Amino acid sequence: MLGAIIGDIVGSRFERNNIKTKEFDFLTCRCSITDDSIMSLAVAKAILDSDGDYNKLGDLAVKCMQEVGRPYPDCGYGGMFIRWMYADQPQPYNSFGNGAAMRVSACGFAASTIEEAKRLSKKVTEVSHNHPEGIKGAEATTVAIFLAKTGKNILEIRDYINDHYYPMNFTLDGIRDSYEFNGTCQGTVPQAIMSFLESTCFEDAIRNAISIGGDSDTLAAISGGIAEAYYGIPANIRKQAFRYLDERLMKILVDFENKYPPLFENQVAETLVEQECRLLFF
Repeated sequence: MLGAIIGDIVGSRFERNNIKTKEFDFLTCRCSITDDSIMSLAVAKAILDSDGDYNKLGDLAVKCMQEVGRPYPDCGYGGMFIRWMYADQPQPYNSFGNGAAMRVSACGFAASTIEEAKRLSKKVTEVSHNHPEGIKGAEATTVAIFLAKTGKNILEIRDYINDHYYPMNFTLDGIRDSYEFNGTCQGTVPQAIMSFLESTCFEDAIRNAISIGGDSDTLAAISGGIAEAYYGIPANIRKQAFRYLDERLMKILVDFENKYPPLFENQVAETLVEQECRLLFF
């Protein structure tokens, strides 16, 4: 889940100041967390608080998003969502905004089956973003994370997304010049997933997402969550990212990672070596 937060942090300074290159300083003093990180952690807390009883996950998602999110009113919430977050009895508002997809990474890491991944995603999404495209964007993101963490290769992940969610028939180079800011799931999630599919490592996935412009923090958050599940996060980047979280948010992250241990980059390398050995000797 930290991968989504890192993507958000790195992309934060480019959301309204797009660049069309992968060459930029990665984590700087101009970066910050935004609503993407805060809502990702809120969903993580809801999953933890459910303690395996996912029948109550929807209610807990509402509770946690309001409790975790309200202390940060200026972090970049959309107009409709901020009204939802401060409402006494918040109701879904038929949204297909990309906020549905940027907050669900914890679902992919917590799920034990692909069916459960889809169920968790729907539970935490439909409480606000109940439009079919909002449900779809969140599910595609969650499923991509689940497939990545369970050992599927990039081609297998691409084929699953292509067959069940969005056509993956474009390249980043092909859209970079014309791609513009888009706040919808259908205009963000495929591009974010492709940023991962064309990547060579965790950091490269985030650089890919930012390099096409658009809603940079959300693109990078979605891509970063998938990239973490596939590659792991380099230790130096993890350490730098912690500086952007206050004590309250850090506790949620630590609690979540204690229950769902993260994959570190060296573990990925060891796994790949083991796979290669099996191919060679068995």
